[in-house]
Amino acid sequence: MGGFECSTHRRDDGRRLDLIAATGHDRAVLSDYRHMLGHGIRTVRDGVRWHLIETAPGRYDWKSLLPMLRAARELGIQPIWDLCHYGWPDDIDIWRPEFVDRFARFAAAVARLVRDETGGTPIYCPVNEIAYWSWAGGDMGMMNPCARGRGFELKHQLVRAAIAGVEAVRAVDPRARFVHVDPVIQVTAHPDRPEDRPEASAYTECQYQSWDMISGALWPGLGGRPEHLDVIGVNYYSDNQWFHSGGTIEPGHPLYRPFRDILADVHARYGRPLLVAETGAEGDARAPWLRYVAGEVAAAIKAGVPVLGICLYPIVDYPGWTNERHCPVGLLGFPDAEGRREVHRPLAEELRRRQAAFDRVLGRRSNAA
Repeated sequence: MGGFECSTHRRDDGRRLDLIAATGHDRAVLSDYRHMLGHGIRTVRDGVRWHLIETAPGRYDWKSLLPMLRAARELGIQPIWDLCHYGWPDDIDIWRPEFVDRFARFAAAVARLVRDETGGTPIYCPVNEIAYWSWAGGDMGMMNPCARGRGFELKHQLVRAAIAGVEAVRAVDPRARFVHVDPVIQVTAHPDRPEDRPEASAYTECQYQSWDMISGALWPGLGGRPEHLDVIGVNYYSDNQWFHSGGTIEPGHPLYRPFRDILADVHARYGRPLLVAETGAEGDARAPWLRYVAGEVAAAIKAGVPVLGICLYPIVDYPGWTNERHCPVGLLGFPDAEGRREVHRPLAEELRRRQAAFDRVLGRRSNAA
């Protein structure tokens, strides 16, 4: 799979980001999707930009979304639509109950449009990365709502919105499927600080809170129920494991936990199919990282863990959130003056090898054939 960076949050300096526009994806969606097909990718994560669409309460302008819907329909691409990727219209106070109500109405409106414009089973990520957003926006003040010490409160609010979004979409289109996306992590006590083990274990356990709330296993008063939890989307990068006292645990370190084991833990806890909803690396690390993740996913599948796919994210280079530097992370680069995107050949070649390997694992004809 390929994921198009679609963050729309406001930074701590108040500036609104729109990564779909900043990467040129809004102008090149048809050619971007054609690129995906050319590399054997038929499923993408993409974004519905709420702040552009709801121009006034209950008034929706679909011109930013319709070209994307129609390009996907024309080419046979299966999108997973992020309904809220860190951003919302400026007139809404995220801390008030109205945030949940407005999001549910927006989700229902999107579902009606998608149902009427497309024929396939729609797939949505209601609220992206509730755990990360709660930490970054509720505890660290790094992004909207730029709060400190209110992370758990923000997590409750985002979970309520996700649940309301699922119910609103299902009322419009019962066929809809949902991917609930959050990072998976492993926090370990440093060998020199064994006293950190209880806190490290507790920090690792916190990664499950959003999914537990959505399913009703934790804080059931928020409205969660088991049927709200559909596909579990796990985001995983090379810095998702660290020592409690500080410092990343790199792959190859004796205390680095294999990704296959983390996937197995998540599946054992929820009994739901999994999706690697984001993974990737920067620069020359792109191909080796895909090789590692794909190998771990293949091992997990062989062990009986139902992993549905791996999403390279972002699939195109993007400008950094805070400093707008060129982040060379994608299979495709920035568009040139003629709209062409350069292909990162090492990643493209590794992608083709991994696709062929999975075809062998799953017993199907290779896309490369």
